[in-house]
Amino acid sequence: MSFLNPVRPAVFASALLALLAACAGSPPTTPDVATNATATTAPRIPEQVSNAAWETDMQRFAAEDAQSPPPRGGVVFTGSSSIRLWDTLAQDFPGVPVINRGFGGSELRDSTWYADRTIVPYAPRQVVIYAGDNDINAGRTPQQLRVDFIAFVERVRRDLPKTKIAYISTKPSPSRAHLLPVQREANALVQAEAKRLGVDYIDIFTPMLDAKGQPDEALFIDDRLHMNAAGYDIWQRVIAPYVK
Repeated sequence: MSFLNPVRPAVFASALLALLAACAGSPPTTPDVATNATATTAPRIPEQVSNAAWETDMQRFAAEDAQSPPPRGGVVFTGSSSIRLWDTLAQDFPGVPVINRGFGGSELRDSTWYADRTIVPYAPRQVVIYAGDNDINAGRTPQQLRVDFIAFVERVRRDLPKTKIAYISTKPSPSRAHLLPVQREANALVQAEAKRLGVDYIDIFTPMLDAKGQPDEALFIDDRLHMNAAGYDIWQRVIAPYVK
């Protein structure tokens, strides 16, 4: 005579099937964590960066650093194409360990977002930034540029509280002469904030105007946006007293 309850095998089978179904329907936890991490670290466009394509530049900088690590405690020049195209930067500031981390087409908020890859790793004694020109051309207001400037300063000082910061004003380009009034307003707002925050403000707008108060065509290449050697000569002369 068997003493097994004939109901128990059926109950056991049902419970086992329910358990298997529950396991199969439960999503794994690891991919969810990875997805959340990506969502919180990827820059939002256009709130945090103007273009996600700057990742290519970041990888280029990393490759250059791996091949020839820059010195710590130097002077980082960062910002948009006027910095990136400054091929004579090292020669123009002899004896200064300069690091060029400009990426063309970038805006001020791009330099803020990528500071952990273009500024912080080098622990520079000074950061010199040129950004704002592309921002205004893209439609950002002087008030937005002011806020972006404050955010950049706060970002640098979060990790590098002793690092000096110098901001180069937007330049007057012939191809963007219609934006001169907006640039003047933006420059004035940033200059006021720079004084409040203890940041050096470098005016290259004024010395790049001609006798009529218009952008000096003689300082630019054919695209009327980027500078030639004469333009960079002015930059070197004006910026040199601020490089420490």
